[in-house]
Amino acid sequence: MCGIGGIVGNSDPGRRRAALQFISDRMIHRGPDASGFFEGDGVSLCHRRLSVIDLSDAANQPMEDASGRYVLVFNGEIYNYRDIRDSLPDYPFRTHSDTEVILAAFAAWGPGCLAHFNGMYGLAIWDKQEKSLFLTRGRLGVKPLYFCQTEDSFIFASELRAVMAGLESAPRLHLNGIYNFLLYQSVYSPETPVEGIEQLMPGEYALFKHGRLERYTYWRIEDAVPLEKGIDKQTVQKQVRRLLTESVQRRMVSDVPLGAFLSGGIDSSAIVGLMAECSEQPIHTFAITFKEPEFDESRYSSLIARRFNTRHTSILLRPEDFLESFPEALQAMDNPSGDGFNTYLVSKVTKQAGITVALSGIGGDELFAGYGSFDRWLRLHRQRNWLFPHALRKLAGATLLSFSKTIRAERMAHLLSAESGSIEWIYPGLRHVLAPVRASALLNGVEGCSDRMRDLLKNRREGLQKLPLLSQYSAAEILGYTLNVLLKDTDQMSMASALEVREPFFDYKLVEYVLGIPDELKYPTYPKSLLVESLKPMLPDEVVHRPKMGFTLPWKNWLHTELRSWCTARLASVADRPEFDGDAVRKIERAFFRNPESKEWMPVFQLAVLEDWLTKNFHS
Repeated sequence: MCGIGGIVGNSDPGRRRAALQFISDRMIHRGPDASGFFEGDGVSLCHRRLSVIDLSDAANQPMEDASGRYVLVFNGEIYNYRDIRDSLPDYPFRTHSDTEVILAAFAAWGPGCLAHFNGMYGLAIWDKQEKSLFLTRGRLGVKPLYFCQTEDSFIFASELRAVMAGLESAPRLHLNGIYNFLLYQSVYSPETPVEGIEQLMPGEYALFKHGRLERYTYWRIEDAVPLEKGIDKQTVQKQVRRLLTESVQRRMVSDVPLGAFLSGGIDSSAIVGLMAECSEQPIHTFAITFKEPEFDESRYSSLIARRFNTRHTSILLRPEDFLESFPEALQAMDNPSGDGFNTYLVSKVTKQAGITVALSGIGGDELFAGYGSFDRWLRLHRQRNWLFPHALRKLAGATLLSFSKTIRAERMAHLLSAESGSIEWIYPGLRHVLAPVRASALLNGVEGCSDRMRDLLKNRREGLQKLPLLSQYSAAEILGYTLNVLLKDTDQMSMASALEVREPFFDYKLVEYVLGIPDELKYPTYPKSLLVESLKPMLPDEVVHRPKMGFTLPWKNWLHTELRSWCTARLASVADRPEFDGDAVRKIERAFFRNPESKEWMPVFQLAVLEDWLTKNFHS
């Protein structure tokens, strides 16, 4: 895991190198073990290294291939690099790194090498001969890649703020990105909060040559092939277990200390159980525990640790620990987010315990219908109210709003007003943190703004509709909340502590297979029953049928007490920005602080976090 950056253009080499130094310095937390630069004709590249595979200096980057034609900077891991290396016997390898395997594969197959890679990655390859830059991002988007094209240069990096550091002009706020932040508590791909800076999409590669950027798709989640009708459940279960086991095995390759997050839930317990099967040595596991019994899961994490004989570490955290780390977490935030603070602290204490790589159970809910919203999607999709005229349903939504102005009522009214019961209408409605009517009221000039998640699902409707209904929602979750909140927060908050997190449930081969499983075999008769039965008898009943738990930070109380001055100062600041409707911001603020029992703390918190990020990163 690392940080990469580069500038391609005709600007003065000295000026380009100075800008690249700013980019590199901005990502030092991502790669504390080594740094490197490459200077070429019209290009400058930088790399910050977190050493995980082949710890020798020979594996440092930027790295050139044996011919000297290609130069690579790479962030991530190629889990099957040994298999790829074996298929390239004529290449004169000098290291044992996955980095050099990427170079050898690109030299042999060009962009076709991506079909061979199984991993998480964002990378760039400079072709000295063609004077072109190849960029790509992994299939599931676990690792980010940002870029910006100006009049005289092309800038890319692993972090948004690193790209901003390379700009010569002051950044400008991107209103549509902010609108989507209000809708979803995160700016959705490919947009960012900064005008002119975009993200490469998952499963995409791009070629920058002669001042032009051309983008191509090499993998799409909706291209998963539905399984044949009548396939028996045992066959499916065996395949699920095989694919998940292979995914875990691949992600255990490391030359540095490796462990696993263990909450004691189904997903993390499954990963730890498979790790124990694949390892001759006891696995290191880490569990966060709490004094409050309604949040504490130590009973279950300890049970799993004993069952699989792990070297277990329990880390006691108090709500106050989160509060004390809040300023650090805000500073670590490369992208504004209404979530991710738990991840920051968990990653920090895991790194302090001596672990550099941690496996996580993220993704189990998305693949195996673990959220309650899967069932709500099925019910909403099948409702008869879609037979009523759209105008009548809009009237029903407006009537609801005339009786209640709560956030919940606004979201329900928005769903009532949906054009149809298809995924591009239902999924965004179920995932909105603020309904569009509330988000629009907070901004000026919002007329041209659009819901990026809905746009994406509309554009990919034809492919998505070929999938089973549960898999349609899984695909939307992976393209939406998972990509733009869970994975983004995991990357920025774990890398702030130079901790690499790997997610076995997001192996593309496993994802493709599970998305093809018919609904009747996947529908959870109890929580994630297909996953549990595929792994039987691995997971004990106490874990499978345990009550649902989760640690909810008391943000509402803190905003009224310890965080009140922080919050009100930032709300006053954001209300003065020309992009925002100051009266609407102040109205939300008054409504919340005048009522200590108000549950609608999220818009207040979102605006305060956003303004904190803007204050730190926009200096105009």
